[in-house]
Amino acid sequence: MGGTGIGGIGVEVFVPDVSVITDGTLRRLVIDGRLSGRLVILKEVVDSFEEQARGGRAVGLIGLEELRLVKAACESRGVEFEVVEASGRGRRFSSLESLTRTFCLESGATLITSSRIQQLAAESLGVKVMYVPPPRARLTLLSRFFDESTMSVHLKEGAPPYAKKGYPGHWTLVKLTDTPLSREEVEAIADEVIEAARTTPEAVVEVERPGSTIVQLGDYRIVIAKPPMSDGWEITAVRPLAKPRLEDYRLPPKLVRRLEERAEGILIAGAPGMGKTTFAQALAEYYMRQMKVVKTIESPRDMRLPPDVTQYSKVYASPDELHDILLLSRPDYTVFDEMRTDEDFKLYVDLRLAGIGMIGVVHATSPIDAIQRFLRRVDLGMIPSIIDTVIFIEEGAVRKVYELSMTVKLPTGLREAELARPVVEVKDFLTGKLEYEIYTFGEQTIVVPVKGLGVAGLESKLRRILHSMVPTAEVKVEGSTVTIVVPREDLRSLKRLRRKLRKLENEYGISINLRLV
Repeated sequence: MGGTGIGGIGVEVFVPDVSVITDGTLRRLVIDGRLSGRLVILKEVVDSFEEQARGGRAVGLIGLEELRLVKAACESRGVEFEVVEASGRGRRFSSLESLTRTFCLESGATLITSSRIQQLAAESLGVKVMYVPPPRARLTLLSRFFDESTMSVHLKEGAPPYAKKGYPGHWTLVKLTDTPLSREEVEAIADEVIEAARTTPEAVVEVERPGSTIVQLGDYRIVIAKPPMSDGWEITAVRPLAKPRLEDYRLPPKLVRRLEERAEGILIAGAPGMGKTTFAQALAEYYMRQMKVVKTIESPRDMRLPPDVTQYSKVYASPDELHDILLLSRPDYTVFDEMRTDEDFKLYVDLRLAGIGMIGVVHATSPIDAIQRFLRRVDLGMIPSIIDTVIFIEEGAVRKVYELSMTVKLPTGLREAELARPVVEVKDFLTGKLEYEIYTFGEQTIVVPVKGLGVAGLESKLRRILHSMVPTAEVKVEGSTVTIVVPREDLRSLKRLRRKLRKLENEYGISINLRLV
């Protein structure tokens, strides 16, 4: 290895690894005068940063910029700065960390690191180590755009900064300043975010692609987009304003009882920004307080939940791995946040059919849209076994609750008895009113809204007509289907009654079923 003996007599040599470069620790050590002698940067580290930067990864740009600043600091503080190629021909190393350790071992240099694992590995080899705990980064540049009423900030190079202020469903977009942000300003904020994500224990980089980075940093969910994926540098940062408990939603007691006793296939639906995830978070915590084992599947992991709740990331685990873990650990409820892909829905279905209580969060502009997301993915007859409760969130509140059940009947609007078939009924849970029917017709699965028919008035009119003919007739109205129960012994003329009923069907556009008892 070409670096052996690089220090010279009486000259202490320091070799940093990647961890102290990207988080700014090395630069601060030089500026604070804690390093003297010679600072050696491995050429392989520089090459790695360059490769990542060319691939669009922010950490590469940060690393190269930090090395430039470190070199300038060394020149001003009288510290020798040198770049050395460490790896010899034919030698392969599993990582830059391994390469750095071996170089320090063979050259007698002191390794500088902020990684506890690297420290332990190096000391086990007899390498001299200067361990510097990673700094607790602050989002100084980003947090200045937030105040107590800010839901999210939207930063784009060449445009003024904007913020959404208010609460879900009732917010306004506010221009924070009239001065457009420069590319350098947005890049500086992005660098701060990436550095904080690399050095803060509770932070995690959920997604890192050549054109985008998604970071969960404390309460902040931060999305960074950059060219060539976008037409300019852009940062969107979202922060929840409140952490409500389920009791704060003031749910009807009937719904609370269902959530406690019967609901095990739950869908939480709503448009973006309406508070779906916040409600799911409150429900997860409520089940935890009910002494249930609760886990979550998220991407990114932005729910704020107690340590008792294990939060899994879709980014770092395959659907098969999540499936195996959840089946073996057998939670009472699993919250699946932001279900989007076929694999997401398949995992939800598999876990639900295995007996695990599932709470799925989906984007939908209406509650029936959430159910339709499953229709092309599973057989119609399986729907009620998978989904039993749909909760629609709008403006941060529960606006609609559906319950699903399966029955065999003549679908609303059809007249011929031989057309009876299995029908999934979608009812308003609180009122019991039938609102939709789902059934197959030919080779198609159709969703039919059952329009309101002024049930009370229709029942009264039918009773008046029928009671004039059969005083003991019983009338039941469900959507646009009317069932008339007539005691056989009280019926004088069946032909006359059927003629009258046919006339009523044509007049009101309803289906009347006559049942003799």
